[in-house]
Amino acid sequence: MQHRKMGRLGWEVSEVGYGMWGIGGGPGGFTGWDYDTAPGALDEAVELGCNFFDTAWVYGRGVSEQLLGALLKRHPDRRLYVATKIPPKNREWPPRPADTLDDVFPADHIREFTERSLENLGVDRIDLMQLHVWEDRWADDGRWQEALSDLKREGLIDGIGISVNRWEPANCLKALDTGLIDAIQVIYNIFDQAPEDELFERAQRDDVAIIARVPFDEGALTGTLNADTVFPEGDWRSTYFGEENLGPSVARADRLKEILPDGVGLPELALRFILHHPAVSTVIPGMRRSAHVRANLGVSDGTALSPDLLAELREHRWDRSPTWWSM
Repeated sequence: MQHRKMGRLGWEVSEVGYGMWGIGGGPGGFTGWDYDTAPGALDEAVELGCNFFDTAWVYGRGVSEQLLGALLKRHPDRRLYVATKIPPKNREWPPRPADTLDDVFPADHIREFTERSLENLGVDRIDLMQLHVWEDRWADDGRWQEALSDLKREGLIDGIGISVNRWEPANCLKALDTGLIDAIQVIYNIFDQAPEDELFERAQRDDVAIIARVPFDEGALTGTLNADTVFPEGDWRSTYFGEENLGPSVARADRLKEILPDGVGLPELALRFILHHPAVSTVIPGMRRSAHVRANLGVSDGTALSPDLLAELREHRWDRSPTWWSM
């Protein structure tokens, strides 16, 4: 496992981390979770060198955090970094245009859910606490700044982060101006290359860590979807891959398959593309089974993409705007 510096936080983290949305289950997420197999997949990740785990209270309404807390207890000799997220108070992903800071992250809500996460995780301190949505119109409001700074001063959290809304990678630059943000979590993959336009340069300048999420575009970049794919009722991908998005996603993935090097699958190529960029501290694919863990963590071997292949992949950039179905 290769390691990278987590920005100014200074941690040496595995360049492939563990995204824990799917493993947490619960309403409004992915179907197919299995709480019996989840601990084994998490344990295997630790044994293979993964030391960065990203969760959130909303993933299973605390269950994902509890699974991570149990992992910490099973591996007391390992330094495992914990990142979690405070949900918006109004449970709107992304925020609505008229939502105020009071609707989403009032100070008492920030503290309440930090305390819930501490309890779920069974720890006294959270390495990285993130706000699970963001609008830069809130950036200058001192109340969120004070609430998170107080938690940091009290030793309840070490770092402060923001999870940026889908396809809005520049919707955090004003927050970075405050000097409080240690990490930005952003969607970055072969299709979604827009973070390279402004955010990555700014993050490197300010020594802010980048956590790359959704490396497989919710499954499109695994190459396993087709025009007839249907997701179970209750799985949010049934909305994301509706009529407007499924066909174009499959078509674009099929074009990528035409340039795959011998012996390289589309998921591996997707991860290697993300890891080519020096601004990225870690990428966090979701993994529910040990086979996923072995495949994804195995990409961290120091092998770089060729300049010619990287140039070809840049031609597959797909700029999209947030819509009602994109969450």
